[in-house]
Amino acid sequence: MSISHAILKTLSDGAFHSGERLAAAHQVTRAAVWKAIKALERQFALEIHSVRGRGYRLANPVDLLDSKHIAGLLQCADTIKGIEVFLSIESTNTYLMHATGKQLPAPWVVLAEHQQAGRGRRGRNWHSPFAGNIYLSLSWRFMQAPANIIGLSLALGVVICRYLAQQGLTGLALKWPNDILCQGKKICGLLVEMRGETNGPYEVVIGVGLNVAMPDSAHTAINQPYISVQDVLHRPLSRNHLAAGLIDALVAALYDFEARGFEQYLADWNRLDALRDRAVNILMADRQQAGIARGIDAQGALLLEHDGRLQRYYSGEISLRAGA
Repeated sequence: MSISHAILKTLSDGAFHSGERLAAAHQVTRAAVWKAIKALERQFALEIHSVRGRGYRLANPVDLLDSKHIAGLLQCADTIKGIEVFLSIESTNTYLMHATGKQLPAPWVVLAEHQQAGRGRRGRNWHSPFAGNIYLSLSWRFMQAPANIIGLSLALGVVICRYLAQQGLTGLALKWPNDILCQGKKICGLLVEMRGETNGPYEVVIGVGLNVAMPDSAHTAINQPYISVQDVLHRPLSRNHLAAGLIDALVAALYDFEARGFEQYLADWNRLDALRDRAVNILMADRQQAGIARGIDAQGALLLEHDGRLQRYYSGEISLRAGA
């Protein structure tokens, strides 16, 4: 943990902490404390008050993620090999894709308060405001490639909807292939990345970005309607509890998917389908196709009705948009 991260954890309660005590607690000089404070202000636009004779405090307390707290809340604690929380990282998925199978055994969990280059599908940027949402990646190893690995992200979308419904959210829906909507606006995204041999171990990294408490300024960086957990429930929720619940739900689903596949999730996915029987446009690299969305099949392919015929589209380098 960096000195900036350690000092921020101390300041997260919103109380005053003297420079002298901060330096002693973290075994650094007072000059190092001052530099860490300035780095936090500069990098994350945090407002930190400095009052002579009293010390430093955050203008607005933050609910920081804590790996030990999350581990203590997990029902699947015996399964997870490790949990890391970063103050800032390029991308939780990128970190695990590079480290899984080399430095870090699966299942391993990485969370971050901020992502410098968060990623969505098709290389899109994922806007990552500081210490307000959940940016979580989980690595997993299948001993052999599942028969229908394409259905994995769809199954996990169903599982996340179920978990959010248990927290009291209503109006949840899915947009093929991996967007979770609430009241018609995006609340969560999934990014599933895979590598491995056909008949050998198959490594998967599952990235989840959940809007928990989006700042008012986020609308300037996001070009689609969005909503957050706090917008719906009108009360704060512990991000540590939400993160632990997500990890438990994902782990249970991964065991279930490996044993029984995607078909068990098909009915729920079609029930939650936000665009079923609606006019849509499928956007591809060199063209687009209009039609009527007719749900998905047992392999997870999108069914598009066009000129009286059903066409199948598999998740890849395509995007789905509601039609006019």
